[in-house]
Amino acid sequence: MVQVLQRTAFSGPALIRLLASLTDVDVPESSQSLSDRLSQWLGWTDAIALSSALNNNPPAVGAGARAFGDAEESECARARTSLANAIVGDSVFAAARRRGSGAHAPVQSGSDDAPVDYAVFRQRYLSMQQTMETGVGNLRGRLRAMLAAKTPAMARLAVVDAVMERALSERERSLLAAVPGLLAGHFQRLREAEQHMLADAEAPADDAAAPVTTAAAPAVTPGTWLDTFRKDMQSVLLAELDVRLQPVEGLLAALRTR
Repeated sequence: MVQVLQRTAFSGPALIRLLASLTDVDVPESSQSLSDRLSQWLGWTDAIALSSALNNNPPAVGAGARAFGDAEESECARARTSLANAIVGDSVFAAARRRGSGAHAPVQSGSDDAPVDYAVFRQRYLSMQQTMETGVGNLRGRLRAMLAAKTPAMARLAVVDAVMERALSERERSLLAAVPGLLAGHFQRLREAEQHMLADAEAPADDAAAPVTTAAAPAVTPGTWLDTFRKDMQSVLLAELDVRLQPVEGLLAALRTR
């Protein structure tokens, strides 16, 4: 197993804790409250729109709109599961099958025999982000439509959510787009660590100078670092999905009220 430096974990969502442990970026936790940080992200036009949504009369509740029930709850669960399965089932993040794991087991592209370019992982991560953004955005819009059909107060909440999505989406997109760049360092550190371990294992022993040891060094399987990285990147993507789904969870909680 390739060992990497484990940094002190931050509090907060799993995505933040994972990135803090996998990267070498040393950023202190913010002492600002959530409301203070949000105020810095909202422009004056966003503030006006949000004030109007909060203070104006709520929109009229439409008739004949689709109600929220068990079928809609299941539909939301399927949408979430579909996004998670797209990450877990993606071939780029699957562990390579190596020689010796079966009589006819092929070695996948990107095994220990082939050079690996991080650009492949970066591009796949960005593609997955686009899939998540589209899927979560569509789900969020459907839930807002159902929320707007319940009561005037919930219709107001739907408007507020729409305003917040418009105001923060660009900021969210910019911040999350930086994640694959942060993981590039983790990719390189894992690869270099394994290279050093393999070089140490293959170096000829100098009987006169070598220290006496009581236990043999653990064997290193070439390519283990890449499987570790794939698993880590997959975990980060799943943690990012949870962050993206937080507004959806808030809308669901409102729809579940009677």
